[in-house]
Amino acid sequence: MQRIRSSAWRLFDPLCSGAAGVRSGHPTAARRPLSSGQEPLKKTPLFDFHQSHGGKMVSFAGWSLPVQYRDSHIESHLHTRRHCSLFDVSHMLQTKIFGQDRVKLMESLVVGDIAELKPNQNKVSELRSAGCDVNMEVIDNALLALQGPSAAQVLQAGVSDDLRKLTFMTSAVMDVFGIPGCRVTRCGYTGEDGVEISVPAEKAVHLAEALLENKEVKLAGLAARDSLRLEAGLCLYGNDIDESTTPVEGSLGWTLGKRRKAAMDFPGAAIVIPQIKGKLARKRVGLTSTGAPVRQHSLIMNTEGAVIGEITSGCPSPCLKKNVAMGYVDGKHSKIGTQLLVEVRKKQQEAVVSKMPFVPTRYYTLK
Repeated sequence: MQRIRSSAWRLFDPLCSGAAGVRSGHPTAARRPLSSGQEPLKKTPLFDFHQSHGGKMVSFAGWSLPVQYRDSHIESHLHTRRHCSLFDVSHMLQTKIFGQDRVKLMESLVVGDIAELKPNQNKVSELRSAGCDVNMEVIDNALLALQGPSAAQVLQAGVSDDLRKLTFMTSAVMDVFGIPGCRVTRCGYTGEDGVEISVPAEKAVHLAEALLENKEVKLAGLAARDSLRLEAGLCLYGNDIDESTTPVEGSLGWTLGKRRKAAMDFPGAAIVIPQIKGKLARKRVGLTSTGAPVRQHSLIMNTEGAVIGEITSGCPSPCLKKNVAMGYVDGKHSKIGTQLLVEVRKKQQEAVVSKMPFVPTRYYTLK
């Protein structure tokens, strides 16, 4: 099975017209679409399970999901880095696309090289809306993410497959704690080693309870997932990237397939290829600072006080004991080590463009 990792963001037609998101004379943050308060929130198969385990439920992208449990946000974050945590990510769409032209279709929609994928390999890519008429099977499964340095050890107790052979961004179908037909993918969005387990919805609670029997495992929610992905330099769609962002502007050039760059046959190539070697109006960068936490929509300024960009995500780093953030600045201020200013509560404080990820990632690559 060839599988595309859930799309980081969507590459829509507007970017191909050159209408990138520059407002008020400076690069701006993406705006995460909010659900209407009148729309009923959707529930994952683990909704009752979350409530029974002390989950504090909040609205997230139209879903009711736990922001945290009885542990504090920082405790959950650090437990994930030191041991492993279980996240419910069942709100993420799982689909199957069939037919002889499935690779051709996907390559018309994404910037990555899909033809190069081997069975059970995975890829992160950007997805473009092209107005195509296709048949897709939506998989009505729950999706559980077990993340942290001891995740594989915990899962190994419940599977007969040798997880040492399952490397980062590969997957396999296996029985998991007696549940047949689960697809286990070595991936995640925390920067840690870990897996995502696609499990039949009616077996999700059984799987969660089986994993929690191991003392290494604790439940974690949206708050920890957000700070973990931010320390790992990973984007949140709607905050750090949106329809107006190109892969180069979003510092996601690594998602462009080498073959497809040479052929210039991926969606948006006419705009993206010149950006690779040219000057950018804006670019996503990492920032570190001390003082008050830097939050989304905070202004970024040069050392003379002129506004040059905007923060898209920011929080205090539990691991680094300082503030980390990402945002967009103009190209000439994007070099690592550049001294800048950020506005926090109408006061300016120093910040520096910093390399991402902010903390080392620990993906299981065998390298």
